[in-house]
Amino acid sequence: MPLDEDKYPQESGRRRFVKGVVGSAALGTVGVGGAAAINTTTSQSGGGGGPTNYIGVQNTGGPAPRGMPLVPVEVTSAGEIKGVFPETSTETVGGREVTVAEEEIGGTTYSSSWFQYCGVEQYGGVQPGAEADNFFRSVSGPGYAWQSEAAEAGDKLTIDMFDDYETYGNGIGRAGLGKPGSARWRSETEGAKTIPIQILRTPELPKMINGEQGFRDYSKIPSSIRSFLDAATDQNVMAWLNKCTHFCCVPGYKKLEGSSDFGGSDQVYCQCHQSIYDPFNPVNIRYIARPRPSE
Repeated sequence: MPLDEDKYPQESGRRRFVKGVVGSAALGTVGVGGAAAINTTTSQSGGGGGPTNYIGVQNTGGPAPRGMPLVPVEVTSAGEIKGVFPETSTETVGGREVTVAEEEIGGTTYSSSWFQYCGVEQYGGVQPGAEADNFFRSVSGPGYAWQSEAAEAGDKLTIDMFDDYETYGNGIGRAGLGKPGSARWRSETEGAKTIPIQILRTPELPKMINGEQGFRDYSKIPSSIRSFLDAATDQNVMAWLNKCTHFCCVPGYKKLEGSSDFGGSDQVYCQCHQSIYDPFNPVNIRYIARPRPSE
């Protein structure tokens, strides 16, 4: 569930990553004893399981229980768009050493446990220390005409491909909210399962970070989330793990005309069971992350 937070301070006006390993936050809806039991039972088979807080795009309709987690973004000097995977370190848990992937970004603990649901916790790309490619690469059959013409499967997505993001429209919902793309992330190792990512370059991001009026009233976005957005986006590009939290289907932003029948034409729509997500309303979310495989 989203967390209510205090009003936020003025924006910093700059983007930065503060790196360091920090402890996981407790799950507020689980009692101390329950949380300890969950940590015990989910940590023995691997690592990173248990109570987890993350920032994601809000679930606003349908059967999905919660939003999809955001993926921090960087744009290289060559204009290539890549996701940021958290820093890796070794900790002693229950008398044994485990590898963890956590770092602080914009005052929020960003962890590989954000992505540990729907079986993704088994994917090689989300294992701490995995030698994986962080670039966002185009997928086969991306679902957008512009992307099918501009890139082959496996090509790195670049910022210039999204130059018309302030006016882009494809006949679904309103134009000018941003330009989407479909990507895979940390999936280039032979035999690795594909981690699906949705990219959106949107002129709404500065308004979200500044708490201004835009497509939504962004003044209600908590300070912690605004700080994270400031640090975890680049050149108005945001991204999220594109796995529906209901039955793990792959949704899409402005991909299907039928989304308008369910109020999803300007939101992320999952055609499997009509779950809707709002990329313009990032929220704090709590859930129980599944443990990674045994180390």
